[in-house]
Amino acid sequence: MLITIEKVLTPGQVNEARQKLASAEWVDGRVTAGYQAQEVKRNAQIPESSPAAKELGEMILAGLARSPRFMSAALPLRVFPPMFNSYAGGQTFGTHVDTAIRQLATTGQRIRTDLSATLFLTPPNEYDGGELIVEDSYGEKSVKLAAGDMVLYPATSLHRVEPVTRGNRVSSFFWIQSMIRQDAHRALLFELDASIQRLAGSDLAQSAPVKQSSVQLTGVYHNLLRQWAEM
Repeated sequence: MLITIEKVLTPGQVNEARQKLASAEWVDGRVTAGYQAQEVKRNAQIPESSPAAKELGEMILAGLARSPRFMSAALPLRVFPPMFNSYAGGQTFGTHVDTAIRQLATTGQRIRTDLSATLFLTPPNEYDGGELIVEDSYGEKSVKLAAGDMVLYPATSLHRVEPVTRGNRVSSFFWIQSMIRQDAHRALLFELDASIQRLAGSDLAQSAPVKQSSVQLTGVYHNLLRQWAEM
């Protein structure tokens, strides 16, 4: 399941993030890559310990906490602190799959990477290339979003970043451990929750049959969540 989350950051927050990142320290992105990823990763990154990364990461997490769509799609248990990367001058990240377990540098806590997230910070008209290409059972999907928007997709997916041939593509990337391990189960719960919300917002929401259906569907949703959730 590939889901777009719009307006995680406001235009003002995007501008603030870009200003802070422009003056931050950047290092070779391969410092955080696994063995195979090092062979295909060509970009720059902000170190995890950077004060700018920590401050902007908290801003992003606050934006996600305000997003019902993110909460419904991800059902997050833990979120890896957002990191930041940059692609310019032909830099790219070849086809790879994300590491299954990530360890926090600060606490040593391990997070299972069920979902990967990319939050775009550069408007798409400011650079050429840089599309995120995600391959999965639903086929190959090309993603290039407005600044402040985010894409969420299974971390099990093969994916790559196309070469940036003009400009500079800056984004945040991170991972989520969901309460629901299986992507198919998360997709079913997401669709069920969307159906419940549509019923609640319909003109017939107060009619007896619709109320009864809404209660029944809500019960099914929570019983499935109770059965599948890992805490």
